[in-house]
Amino acid sequence: MEKTSQIYGIRAVLEAISSNEPIDKVFIQRGLQGDLFKELESTVRKHQINSSYVPIEKLNRLTKNNHQGVVANISPIVFHELETLVDTVLNKDKTPLFLLLDQLSDVRNFGAIIRTAECTGVDGIIIQKKGAAPVTADTIKTSAGAAFKVPIAKVDHIKDAVFYLQASGIQVISASEKTNNTVYEVSLTQPTAIVMGAEDRGITPSILKASDHVAKLPLLGEIESLNVSVACAVFLYEAVRQRMAN
Repeated sequence: MEKTSQIYGIRAVLEAISSNEPIDKVFIQRGLQGDLFKELESTVRKHQINSSYVPIEKLNRLTKNNHQGVVANISPIVFHELETLVDTVLNKDKTPLFLLLDQLSDVRNFGAIIRTAECTGVDGIIIQKKGAAPVTADTIKTSAGAAFKVPIAKVDHIKDAVFYLQASGIQVISASEKTNNTVYEVSLTQPTAIVMGAEDRGITPSILKASDHVAKLPLLGEIESLNVSVACAVFLYEAVRQRMAN
């Protein structure tokens, strides 16, 4: 599938959710009223689906169809369950390498990261159900099709995924400037999961605290940070370098 499918109308979206369609995001018109609308709100919250309340003009731009105040984007890929993904990877004859994205929101950054992840042999990418960048046509295009090749799992909370990976024997390394340690001082030759944070606020403090190591990239110029997709590429290729040397 080359681009994200859309469905529109409250009843259609409710039916899609009940049928377990891979819905990335629901756009809801501000000010909607009525019992059916309340049912939609409750269902979206129950399934922890990413949603936004938007003006009707936004919905009119999303679709020319009679949207009745609701438009949902269905992902062009099928997401994996975390437990199944981890078990599958651990049964392979290779050292696992996972990538966790904590509230990354830009779809092009997401696509670029997926492309690098595929090139560096990442076994799976883990994102949060709410607040994460959706897999859109732009994501697929920027990933150069890698989004169809790298398994992606959605979880309720990234912190829970951190604990599950650690319990599975996988160390968790958070990429953050809030440390004195560089990535070059951390061993990435063992089973590893690398956490990258949101473009604007980085990694959630509770996830930093739960990580086995926090590592940064040395910045020698005047600008204080790298684009997250570039930083992610450096971390992943450092893992490749260490593993090839080992």
